[in-house]
Amino acid sequence: MLKRKFGDRSQWQRVIERKYGQSYLDTKDFKGFITLIKIVKVTEPLLVNYGEKRLCIVDNGYIWLQQFPLEKNHAVTTMFDANGEIIQWYIDICHKNSIEDNVPYMDDLFLDLILLPSGELIEKDAEELEEAYANGIIDKSLYELAWSELNSIKRDIRNDEFKLVNLSIQHKNILINDSIS
Repeated sequence: MLKRKFGDRSQWQRVIERKYGQSYLDTKDFKGFITLIKIVKVTEPLLVNYGEKRLCIVDNGYIWLQQFPLEKNHAVTTMFDANGEIIQWYIDICHKNSIEDNVPYMDDLFLDLILLPSGELIEKDAEELEEAYANGIIDKSLYELAWSELNSIKRDIRNDEFKLVNLSIQHKNILINDSIS
């Protein structure tokens, strides 16, 4: 069974005070849902390690923008620090994006890609995808879909054609201005 991840992250216990907004967009460059979590207060910061790099991705004042494009097999979380600087883009490879009880979600396919502002790409959780396939959680078609989507996104990023990265600030501003004050 695939893990369903909701845009409001209502089960996120680390974040004890937040503001949330969401919207549906249908534009030339994007059709789907966008959500924004403005993190007011956390129990403790969340730090991640990528080799020698150590990044804080959650703390008081941080913002997470999530983009759930319909009819695509990925969702993007752009993480902003308290100064509004982008920390990273976290790209979840997924089976589908949709909405349930008026909250956008993705059905996660385990494999992830991280894009740092420096342009560095980091593949994550390939072992989780392999394990899910070996244990029959996903079939061959979903396994192949995950790798195909990841490779397609990597190519688009290298060619500066992955639009969600370029739309992240615009989408954040839509929700900050319209939903979260």
